[in-house]
Amino acid sequence: MAGNLTRDEARERARLLNVESYEVALDLTEGDERFESVTTVRFAGTQPGASTFIDLHGARVRSVTLNGEELDVSTYDAEKGRFPLPGLAASNELRVDADCAYMRTGEGLHRFVDPVDQKVYLHSQFETADAHRMYACFDQPDLKATFQLTVLAPADWEVVSNAAASGVEELAEEHGRHGSVQAAKRWEFPPTPVMSTYITALVAGPYHKVTSEHDGIPLGVYCRASLAEHLDADNILEVTRQGFDFFHKVFGVRYPFGKYDQLFVPEFNAGAMENAGCVTFLEDYVFRSRVTDAVVERRAETILHEMAHMWFGDLVTMRWWDDLWLNESFATYMSVLAQAEATRWGKGAWTTFANVEKSWAYRQDQLPSTHPISADIPDMQAVEVNFDGITYAKGASVLKQLVAYVGLDNFLAGVRDYFGEHAWGNTELKDLLNALERTSGRDLSSWSKEWLETAWVNTLRPSFTLTEDGRYETFEVLQEAPADYPTLRSHRVAIGLYKLDGDALTRVKRVELDVVGARTAVADLVGEEQPDLVLVNDDDLTYAKIRLDERSLRTLVDGGIARFTESLPRALCWSAAWDMTRDGEMSTRDYVRLVVSGVATVKDITVLQAVLRQARLAVQQYADPAWRAEGLALLATELRSLLEGAEPGSDQQLAFLQAFAPVATSEGDLALVGGILDGSAVPEGVTVDTDLRWTLVHALVSGGVLGEADIEAELRRDPTATGERSAAMCRAAVPTAEAKAAAWERIVEGKLANHIARTTINGFQDANHVELLEAYRDKYFAEVGRIYKEWTFDQASTFAVGCFPALLIEPETVEAAERYLAEHQPPQALRRLILEGADGVSRALRNRAKDAESAS
Repeated sequence: MAGNLTRDEARERARLLNVESYEVALDLTEGDERFESVTTVRFAGTQPGASTFIDLHGARVRSVTLNGEELDVSTYDAEKGRFPLPGLAASNELRVDADCAYMRTGEGLHRFVDPVDQKVYLHSQFETADAHRMYACFDQPDLKATFQLTVLAPADWEVVSNAAASGVEELAEEHGRHGSVQAAKRWEFPPTPVMSTYITALVAGPYHKVTSEHDGIPLGVYCRASLAEHLDADNILEVTRQGFDFFHKVFGVRYPFGKYDQLFVPEFNAGAMENAGCVTFLEDYVFRSRVTDAVVERRAETILHEMAHMWFGDLVTMRWWDDLWLNESFATYMSVLAQAEATRWGKGAWTTFANVEKSWAYRQDQLPSTHPISADIPDMQAVEVNFDGITYAKGASVLKQLVAYVGLDNFLAGVRDYFGEHAWGNTELKDLLNALERTSGRDLSSWSKEWLETAWVNTLRPSFTLTEDGRYETFEVLQEAPADYPTLRSHRVAIGLYKLDGDALTRVKRVELDVVGARTAVADLVGEEQPDLVLVNDDDLTYAKIRLDERSLRTLVDGGIARFTESLPRALCWSAAWDMTRDGEMSTRDYVRLVVSGVATVKDITVLQAVLRQARLAVQQYADPAWRAEGLALLATELRSLLEGAEPGSDQQLAFLQAFAPVATSEGDLALVGGILDGSAVPEGVTVDTDLRWTLVHALVSGGVLGEADIEAELRRDPTATGERSAAMCRAAVPTAEAKAAAWERIVEGKLANHIARTTINGFQDANHVELLEAYRDKYFAEVGRIYKEWTFDQASTFAVGCFPALLIEPETVEAAERYLAEHQPPQALRRLILEGADGVSRALRNRAKDAESAS
């Protein structure tokens, strides 16, 4: 990472400077590789005579003037992205005139050419510290300032930034420093409120836009012109209005940034980014083909997540990246609360949270790289790998517990006080806790130490004895923690007893209590008849893995999972079974049989798709290799049956087809996939649209049925950006040594745009042809160090994670990783990624052994 700013450097720079304002002038008409960037920044120096530096990466610097004096441009370190500033005055004006580079990695100012119409689109992505790829700045969150932007752009472009444009001027054909001769416009934007550099933004190009207004707030929704026919702006705006009404009510502070634009931009690296008043989204959220409601629900959660950031993150901002979790956990919790309270997904929002977010958190929290929610972030490389399941999902889960502890009304009152006290400023964790302590009357110091400053997830399991007539003689909840992370926490849990009554599995008793320490007796259950299923952490009150006793597990495997009358306990049982499978307490084949027996009755589409993904992963990576083919056949047969019996046109039907294609490996199953693709065997209600076609083509390419000519023919049918990505994935999935070698060369050359690189890697890592990947274990470790050093962080981490030989589930893979770490001593962030990859292989080896043992 350019510069890799450290926390100590940031603190020192913040001690020396009070930044007041930026004026940034950009000329986007001068070429395909670079753009003109002229920045004037005004700032106070608290220690006259001191020196510091300003950030500017990969630029060609023409001139730098500090307080009227020209500085020597040869002192600029382009590799580190720093320009030294000596001899500061009490009041300073700095002008930096440079040409900056367009990016194709999704960082800085990203440039994309639409293959449909050859039109150019730009968007910025600055979190965590890439604003200085577009303009010179002090790129850290606690040096807030106002920003005034002027942009020279082609005449047919829309230009969007944090503020609404105050003026647009048409220019003569000849303009700019280099006398550009294309028609252009100059866009003037007024100064913004004070904000951090990482939430400033620029989006430019011939975007299609839909405008509206709500509660006095101008609204805009944007996408590429070639996607305009697919933009369901009405749904997006409906969720937006619901979000503003909810957040205005609970936060007690009106939206602070004037207008609110939401822009769906090409080749975006994340799900979305909370730029103030100019939110950018992954373009996949413009649905050009049919998707299940789970995907629409996910988009709504993302919309609400970014909107919550306008207050928590943008209005009040963390001082340093140690408190990244506060931004992301708060936005995650509030987005689900908003969905539950203000949208049509209310009934299932917390079920989705339990099955998606918490599953992500549990997985992340058990990696060797686990860390406390409140992490130690010494530098920018450390924060880049902390955009993880702990920072988002575990933090949100713990906030949910905190709300239960202090009460929702007290929590929201504390948040309102926090916004009132710290608006436009920077804060630390203690500032939020102080506000919550005042409104709730509770001391949160012990809660913070227990939940925010320790790592790993506890396991809760029931332990009991029975009387002769089958009643509980004793009942305890056991809490476990591994030796390396021995913290036993305080949990508020509910315990539910469920009995089968005909075709229904219903709750007959619920007790709620505090679980503290290693053993907690549950006196209220003594004397109760043993049920068919006992569920610790019923209603999902705490953050902990739960275990099912033998009878409960058998109830589920024998079909009880299909008989729940409520979605949340079913989701919790699916989650518990998956955790037990991942942890080697349940065999893969038992888990797959559980899925086969119960998946037909899962009505919650988000849970359904998650369970189907997990079942495929279990067979491909956790099953005894001797049973793998049988497991795939079992899944494929059940999914084929479910597809045939599903309600035509339903989300379930589409989910079954999307899950069937990747496990279709037999001749008969591949023939059905081919028949659906060519139209000869399309189930009633299925529309074989563009994206579904690519799903089917990919399955047939992986199965050896289709080849390069078929991929090219499909690309001619769909000559779009999505088509190009899908074709790249399919080419890399061709099951030949030659195709794998060609894909590997394209990947390691480093010239692919970010999204093409990702899909190429996805196709390369094909679980159906692991034998073709054997040669790339050594090649990965030969390349990963160079790539991590030479490429940008997003691209390098994509390679480090995506190309790790995770499908080579052999002791040799773990040994190769350990050998590389010992011999090369890579940077800490890369070390973390490799450790995580090796841990996944080790887990798969243990689970394969467990599955083989269960067969004997």
